[in-house]
Amino acid sequence: MEENKSLHQQLLEAGVHFGHLRKKWNPKMLPYIFAEKNGIHIIDLNKTIEGLEESAAALKSIAKSGKKIMFVATKKQAKEIVAEAAAKVNMPFVTERWLGGMLTNFQTIRKSVKKMQSIEKMLGDGTLDSVTKKERLTLSRSKEKMEKVLGGISNMPRAPHAIFMVDISHEHIALAEAKRLGITTFAMVDTNSDPTKVDFAIPSNDDATKSIAIITNYLTAAIMEGLQERSEVKEDDTEEASENAHNININEEDDAKGKGEGRGGRVKTRQPGGRTRTAAKKP
Repeated sequence: MEENKSLHQQLLEAGVHFGHLRKKWNPKMLPYIFAEKNGIHIIDLNKTIEGLEESAAALKSIAKSGKKIMFVATKKQAKEIVAEAAAKVNMPFVTERWLGGMLTNFQTIRKSVKKMQSIEKMLGDGTLDSVTKKERLTLSRSKEKMEKVLGGISNMPRAPHAIFMVDISHEHIALAEAKRLGITTFAMVDTNSDPTKVDFAIPSNDDATKSIAIITNYLTAAIMEGLQERSEVKEDDTEEASENAHNININEEDDAKGKGEGRGGRVKTRQPGGRTRTAAKKP
């Protein structure tokens, strides 16, 4: 309970409770609105904490299972925060521009990523030393342009299992693609958005930098816990497998020894002419 009070205070100080003007509100956000002050809706932080903890538990479980979670935030005030958070947990992210079909046409996007990586490799290993300076400059600019948009998903071999968004109204294309593919959706939802469009809605101020940071970092910490637990389970499994292998070797040696003793301690010796002779083993 004290932890909740502490979190409540942190959310309050970060301005997570500030919503949009009353005239811009979405009626479906009514259950998450605490009051109205000076024409601005105030979000119920108890509902925010509920949504935050529920989302954190689900994301932790997904991370523990080894599946990827994509972070999406192309708003100016959220870009840097979300990119840093995703990098901490080695998850894919999109913070520049959402390309249409980034999820629904993933194979084509993947080809562009491979092209970018190919150019980067050629620039690094000296393959392009023989081409003209102009051609090398053109390829370099092309790589930089692709890296700006696709750099965050360069290590994502397949579509993610879940997606976390800041402001679903701003990221409506990403949301539509995720829903079409049945990808689990998590999002910060302000009073001007529809919370029913996502699987896990976190009612919160999605415009203030501090608000975005506290929500994103809380979820990132949960993902980190899931990854650590996964790592610990893997280590335990490795140790257990090693111990089982050792026990099997010991049992095999014991069985071999038992079979030797079961023959009465007799051994075969080869005699001149190719004949064999069985004799008792000397004590």
